[in-house]
Amino acid sequence: MKKIIILSLATFVFSSAIFAAPEKMRVVGSWAHLTMFSEFEKPYWKKIFKNEFPNTRTRVSSISQVKLKGAAVYRELANGSFDVVSTVGGYIVSDSQALAGLDLPAIAPDIKTAKKIVEAYKPTLEKIVLRDFNAKLLGVTPYPAQVLFCNEKIDSLEDLKGKKVRAGSWTLAEYLDGLGATGVTPPFSEIASALQRGVLDCAIGGSLSGYSSGWGDIAKYLYPIPVGGWAYVLTSMNLNTWNKFSKEEQDKLLISYNKDVVQPVWDKSNFESIEGVKCLTGRDCSYGKSYNMKVVKFKGKDLSISKRILEERVLPKWAEKVSPETVEEWNNSIGNITNLKIK
Repeated sequence: MKKIIILSLATFVFSSAIFAAPEKMRVVGSWAHLTMFSEFEKPYWKKIFKNEFPNTRTRVSSISQVKLKGAAVYRELANGSFDVVSTVGGYIVSDSQALAGLDLPAIAPDIKTAKKIVEAYKPTLEKIVLRDFNAKLLGVTPYPAQVLFCNEKIDSLEDLKGKKVRAGSWTLAEYLDGLGATGVTPPFSEIASALQRGVLDCAIGGSLSGYSSGWGDIAKYLYPIPVGGWAYVLTSMNLNTWNKFSKEEQDKLLISYNKDVVQPVWDKSNFESIEGVKCLTGRDCSYGKSYNMKVVKFKGKDLSISKRILEERVLPKWAEKVSPETVEEWNNSIGNITNLKIK
């Protein structure tokens, strides 16, 4: 009996040693100057995670601090230099084109549709992140709606023809090309001066980001439909780090991250999308002074224009870059929600 007890105890100790939360983790969050990092990601890893996993020390930096551009930060995640990384999916599509299917131009006119799209495509995202970056997807969160700021009056998307528009992804540049516009990609910090000097006629960005950056002093017209999507942030954990947690700890972490980061960020992004438009268009603004941009009302024909460009240009070009399996999964998930199909 003593041998059995000793053997069982040894087995328990051995199993606990194999499956135990890591002693330390290096976490890279999103942009430091935006609320996703300052109000949610950083407090979560510094406080909430620490309370739930007290034996794990976390070192938290923002993407601004590590100074890695594009997909480089997810490459470092894949090789284990970082344990957790949060960054905009559009930044890493160069290493994984299947991710571009999540945030295509103008397919999610409101946050309710955006959330449906993420949930539907999530099984594909999980497979992609595991395959291409050796990582476990923890959550997907949106920045505020990426709307259109213009210097000159526009009545519909057709009026972008011949204009130079800031675009942050190849899919958006392709979409703009279908409208007869030219996609230009200056750094975010240079957009205000580019609008002022006429280097850009229009820019696509978050409504509150544009407000905070002073675009409302320069651009005169605001098209508040998320032509540029939602700039979803993907948060993933290196697979080797993930596998150090027991199954119970993994479940606990996913539930905790969803409750304390994912859901609150969705709510905050919805608020900031609405508040940004209010602050830009002369209404009461909880962030300070209000600008006097004029709102361009959404036209029904813009929906059919977008659908045509997506089906004739953007989706076929994206399909050439991914596997037939990914195309089928997209059709059966996002395609069903948006009434779009890749043929």
